[in-house]
Parts: sequence; C-alpha cells; structure tokens
Amino acid sequence: MSEQHTYRVIVRGAWDGLTEEVRARLLSEAGEHGLTSMRFSEEGSLSYEPSPLKHFSMRYVVVSDAADGEEMAGAIAEDRAQSTLRELGYGFRELKSTVTDLDTMKINYKPASRR
Repeated sequence: MSEQHTYRVIVRGAWDGLTEEVRARLLSEAGEHGLTSMRFSEEGSLSYEPSPLKHFSMRYVVVSDAADGEEMAGAIAEDRAQSTLRELGYGFRELKSTVTDLDTMKINYKPASRR
C-alpha cells in the first residue's frame, strides 16, 4: 500500500449560464457562503461574493496516494466540485485548482524571544 498524503485544494471557477431562479437562490443564500464559511472539508465548502455574482471557490481536503502527487489531488477536487455544482443546478466554467500538500509543507516557527 502506498503512502497517503493530505492535500488542501482550492477550486476556483466562474458562474455560467445561470437561470434567473438559480441566480435568485444564490443571492438569497449568499450570507451562508461568504468569508466566514471558508473551510476545508472532504465534502467541500462553497464561497462567493453576491455582488457581482461572477466567481466562486470551493475548498476541499483530499487524501490521496503521495505517488499520484498534487496533480491527482487537484483533479479529484475538481471532479467533486463539478459533481456538486451539477447536482445543485449551478452552471460553471473555467475550473482551476490550487493544491497544497500538508505532509510536505515547511512550517517556519518563530524563535522564542530573548529577554
């Protein structure tokens, strides 16, 4: 069995071909999808600004084989985003992902201050 890594993936995209009904729903639910809703999870979290209703982002946690790398984690998250958006009836285009491998990222700790 291959080593598993945990990735944080941000999938960004643009709304496309929204019906008036969907646009009204997105605008009415905008308070639930603002800056305070941004969190990484397996099922993803959707965030967007209501004015102008143009772009969105979705945040995912993806656990995948380290050998498959960041590219695969991005593809998995984009697939999840497409499925979710289609299920909700939201038109979209231009999905792009940014991936961070939590198992390889370097953390710079600040040294303790001297007294």
